[in-house]
Amino acid sequence: MSGFSARTDFPRTWNPLARALAERRDRGLPLLDLTETNPTRVGLPSPELALLAHPGALGYAPEPQGLLSAREAVAAYLASRGAHVSPAHLVLSASTSESYGWLFKLLCEPGDNVLVPAPSYPLFEYLTRLEGVETRTYRLPRAHGFGLDVEAVAAARDARTRAVLVVNPGNPTGHYLREGELDALGRLCAEVGLALISDEVFSDFAWDEEPGRVPTVAGRELPMLTFSLSGLSKVAGLPGFKLGWTHVGGPDALRDEALARLELVADTYLSVNTPVQLALPGLLSHAPRFQEALLTRVTENRRLLRQARPSDAHWDVVPAQGGWSSVLRIPLEPGEEATCLALLDEGVVVQPGYFYDFTRGAFLVLSLLPPPDVFTAALEPLVRVLATSG
Repeated sequence: MSGFSARTDFPRTWNPLARALAERRDRGLPLLDLTETNPTRVGLPSPELALLAHPGALGYAPEPQGLLSAREAVAAYLASRGAHVSPAHLVLSASTSESYGWLFKLLCEPGDNVLVPAPSYPLFEYLTRLEGVETRTYRLPRAHGFGLDVEAVAAARDARTRAVLVVNPGNPTGHYLREGELDALGRLCAEVGLALISDEVFSDFAWDEEPGRVPTVAGRELPMLTFSLSGLSKVAGLPGFKLGWTHVGGPDALRDEALARLELVADTYLSVNTPVQLALPGLLSHAPRFQEALLTRVTENRRLLRQARPSDAHWDVVPAQGGWSSVLRIPLEPGEEATCLALLDEGVVVQPGYFYDFTRGAFLVLSLLPPPDVFTAALEPLVRVLATSG
């Protein structure tokens, strides 16, 4: 169709699973939704709305990088996690998605590319394409627990690669970046001139403690330009409050130039609203309460899932270290879509692995966020349907 940019010409054809789900909803049939990842809909703690009633909430003091008080609150939060950073090295945005758009503008000319992991959440192809940037995929090998393989990263790059993106921990694989992986990646980036973009929105949600994990690249001395992304959506369970942050790090000269350019980009948009910035210290003080409740929910649901698996089952719960999801490896026959459709007939909604670009096997992805009664009720039909596979 003439008159529209190719950047927005995304496929809109529904697959059989999407059609079947829409039909079931249209008929008003009950659903046990194991794809629910909205923290505001599953009965988790929320902050007091009075936090937004700041005396200056109706004022306007545009600061491209975000109000200093808000950046100081983010810096204090990161310090509580062991990452000591300067507020001057933080840039606030309305979301991590907006941060990505700014970073692709900063780093790439149209036609350049960034390296993105697979399997991973299907967002980056849209965000890059809307900026006229391409993606090149590097695989996360299952033999490594879906951890980073720097040789795969190196093999994926070409002359127009400008950055490598890591998701730490992986979504939905739940694998944290390890110190050895980061060291190897740092050497590669420094050698060939790549920036590192680290998506750390799930980093606070480790299920246990294990030495050697990298919780964040913020505040670390690394040989390449680095961008660490997170925000209120996951950290405090407040996606509707629309505030994200980017920490810029790396060699001083590169970092300072990146910040100067990002300031201009951010000044063009001035997207972060005043009330949420003024409320940020209180909203971040709510984060530990939310995270404790969420981790209790997630770890209990995962325990119930593992407990429900029969010892002779032909499916497995893939090992992971954190996040909000669980991945199941299932038999190749009848496969992902047929299994999802069979579960939907039983009123249970799960996601197929191909949605996240899993390959070399068949997988299902389950959210661990649903309330315990919903999750428990879904386990019986889940186990029963999986028993017929293979």
